Amino acid sequence: MHSSASNRRPLHGFTLVELLVVIAIVGVLVAMLLPAVQAAREAARRSQCADSLRQIGLALLNHHDSQRHFPPGYSALPRYRDGATDTTPGWGWAAFILPYIEESSLNQMINSKVAIEDPRHSAAIQTRVSLYLCPSDLPPDSAFSILDATGATLASAAPASYSACIGGDESGTSDADGLGIFYRNSRTRIAEILDGTSKTILVGERSWSNAKGIWAGAISGGVCQRGDQNPNPTTGASSYPAATLILSHSHLNNATTDPDGGLDDFSSRHPEGSNFAFADGSVRFLRSVSGDQADGGYSPDGVIFQALGTRENGEMIPGDWAN
Repeated sequence: MHSSASNRRPLHGFTLVELLVVIAIVGVLVAMLLPAVQAAREAARRSQCADSLRQIGLALLNHHDSQRHFPPGYSALPRYRDGATDTTPGWGWAAFILPYIEESSLNQMINSKVAIEDPRHSAAIQTRVSLYLCPSDLPPDSAFSILDATGATLASAAPASYSACIGGDESGTSDADGLGIFYRNSRTRIAEILDGTSKTILVGERSWSNAKGIWAGAISGGVCQRGDQNPNPTTGASSYPAATLILSHSHLNNATTDPDGGLDDFSSRHPEGSNFAFADGSVRFLRSVSGDQADGGYSPDGVIFQALGTRENGEMIPGDWAN
């Protein structure tokens, strides 16, 4: 008889070579899956961002229904001088729609006749409003310092990823008015949007990582600082006047070559474009317009993008331009 030990089958483990092959295969599979996982996560973030803008657009329309006009880009009592040091009290469009986005408690902390930077408003303007932050953006976890042109701190305020449209390249963020829906002391009515509400931008993305905007408004004397991830030439502007904290113009979208630094332009951290809320309540993803042509002229896409920022210029918009 054979012993039981002699009937046992020999046991074989992985050799070192086999183990290394398995590890290499797993590594390849992970490398192949990772981009797909990242793309799926970004698609979810982009969808969440679009939903936030949809709620913002609805709130703006509810404000219009209640007050018979859209809120001002920002409210200012002094006579216009420069849109930088004359914006008091400065409360912006996003502050005026707080009651329409279920932020009534925060709204009750605000006296719209008193300057944003007044110490009585410290707690209010430092409050993060999740609806005003894109999940793909890279804002700070708390309020950040708003500086003046000399670098002195004026206040601390919560960040925002969205800004309202003052118009195309013809309209500067610190101008007295603009060809868009929102500007200094604006009270635009839907009846004045002659280009059509479905073809006129209300609000769009302006990534905090590109330009450090806030939701509260235009703090008089304050500046909108260049973001840490801004891809434009570092020789461009490091800051823009106070009104740029809450306003942008539809000149470029995700600018990368703007010699001015792109602080007053729309931008996002989504690939290939940004989300925008339109005056009809819709939200569309508009492709990037990263720079002007080499001769300084506007690109064909740039011309269309600027047209979408104006309310009554009568431009023709191709039906397939926006997603």
